[in-house]
Amino acid sequence: MLGWAITFLVIALIAGVLGFGGIAAVSANIAQVLFVVFILLFAVTLIANASRGRRPPR
Repeated sequence: MLGWAITFLVIALIAGVLGFGGIAAVSANIAQVLFVVFILLFAVTLIANASRGRRPPR
């Protein structure tokens, strides 16, 4: 689950750089929307991971 959170964070950061940095002027709006979506997915994944707690060792 933590791997997914890190993946979403990396994708969100890339989308943020492209959307808010002006590098991809044509697709800046799409990159900004993707940034928000993946930041939300990152937060949801972190909350879900925290609510599951630690698993007992096997």
